[in-house]
Amino acid sequence: MNVRTPDPNPGWLSEEDLFEARGRLPMVYVEAVPVRLDPLGFVNEVGTLLQADEDGAMIRSLVSGRVIYRETIRAALLRHMEKDLGPLAFPQLPISPVPFTVAEYFPAPSQTGFTDDRQHAVSLAYVIPVTGECEPRQDALELTWMTPEEVLSPGVQLEFSGGRGALIRQALAFAGVGF
Repeated sequence: MNVRTPDPNPGWLSEEDLFEARGRLPMVYVEAVPVRLDPLGFVNEVGTLLQADEDGAMIRSLVSGRVIYRETIRAALLRHMEKDLGPLAFPQLPISPVPFTVAEYFPAPSQTGFTDDRQHAVSLAYVIPVTGECEPRQDALELTWMTPEEVLSPGVQLEFSGGRGALIRQALAFAGVGF
């Protein structure tokens, strides 16, 4: 069962070619931690997508997706924010496309702590404020807004797959949220 949102513009590779490439090349991704800010610019809510994995277990995930051939990082971020959160999310993309971290995902557990059973992926990760109304993507059951304390709680951290709980912690530390 495929739980990923079908991409209306699949880009440069067919499903078969993508499968073949994933076995031979690292894939470039963008990931975004959607946040809502208070009037002073401090993070007061973090958005996570709740979905079912291939086994039917409930997991939390982030906005993410591949960078396609000849696409800028900014364009990829905007495309995936709109695809995963809807066209009225109104993401505030950064002036400079410098990520808060680069996460390296491997098909098997490694020293990075990030896993993706499909591939070796290099992901540029961003904290992206959103100001509009968000509707979760087709394969997500809901978009949940939580306070930083809630999203960092041990129970919620266990709901993230592939090491993304660590990515949330890094994102909030980058945004100046400290506990």
